[in-house]
Amino acid sequence: MYYTGFADEAGADLDIQIKATKELGWKFIETRALMGSNLAFIDDAAFDEVCRKIDAAGIKFNSFGSGVGNWATSITESPEKSYDEIRRAVPRMQKLGIEYIRIMSFPVKDMDRYESFAEEAFTRLKTISKIAEDGGVICVLENCSGWASGSYEHTLRTLEAVNSPALKLVFDTGNPVFDDDVRKYPYKKQDSWEFYNAVKDHIVYIHIKDGYMDGDKEAFTFPGEGNGCVKKIVKDLLKNGYDGGFSIEPHMAVVFHDQSVKSEADIRYNNYIEYGKRFMKIVDEIKNNICSTI
Repeated sequence: MYYTGFADEAGADLDIQIKATKELGWKFIETRALMGSNLAFIDDAAFDEVCRKIDAAGIKFNSFGSGVGNWATSITESPEKSYDEIRRAVPRMQKLGIEYIRIMSFPVKDMDRYESFAEEAFTRLKTISKIAEDGGVICVLENCSGWASGSYEHTLRTLEAVNSPALKLVFDTGNPVFDDDVRKYPYKKQDSWEFYNAVKDHIVYIHIKDGYMDGDKEAFTFPGEGNGCVKKIVKDLLKNGYDGGFSIEPHMAVVFHDQSVKSEADIRYNNYIEYGKRFMKIVDEIKNNICSTI
C-alpha cells in the first residue's frame, strides 16, 4: 500500500505540494488544482514545467482528481465538457504514468425525477469509460456528487450497467456522512460502514475524509474523529490484503469547492501535514494490532 493525497489542500503552488509530500515521506500526489487549472487544461508550457518539477523532486502523480462529471456539472447539462476533459487528460496521464482518473457521475438536482436519469448517467459513464479504456487508464468512480452516489445500490447498478474494465471505485470514507440516501423520502444520511461493505469488492482506491453533521452544517475532522468509520474501514481493508493507495482529503482548513472557506497559507500547510501524520499513525496501530493477533 502507499500514501498520497490532494496536496492542493496544503497549498495551491506545485512547489508547496511537493514540499508537503516530501515532508510526510511520501512519493505520490493525487493532483487536482494545478497551475491555476488542472492537468487536463493547463497549456503545454505549464505541463512541461509540471513534468520537470515532479521528475526533479522524485514525486509522481498516482491519480488525477478530475472534474469529470463532478459537483459543478449537472446531469441536465451537456456532458461535452467532461468528455473534453478526459480526452485532454489521457495523453498527459500516459506521459506521466498516471493509472487512475477520479470521476463522478453527474449530480441530479431534481430529486423528484432522480430515478429517471439512470439511463442518462449510464450512457455518459459508458462513453467516459470507453475513452479511458482506449487510452489505457482506469476511471475510479467516487461516491460523491452524482447519480451513482445516491446510495450503494445506485453505485452497484451503475457498475453493472456500464460493465467496463476501465470503471472501478474509489471509496471516500467521509462522503456518506454528508450525503443523503435517495432511496426513500424523507432522506437520511448514508452510513459509511454500510456503503463500504456493499461495494468493497469493487474498490481499488481509497479517499480518507472524516467528519460529522453539526445540525445542518458539515463539520470536518481529523481521521478517526468523525462518523466516517475510518479506523473500522481501514482495518477491514488491511486485514483483507488491500495493497492500494490511501489518499488524504482533509477538507478542514480549506474546502476545494467552497471558495468562501479560506485560511492562511501556514494553516493550510500545517493542517495537511498533521492530517497525514495522524492517518499514518492510525495505519501503523492497525497493522501492529493485526500482526499481534496472528
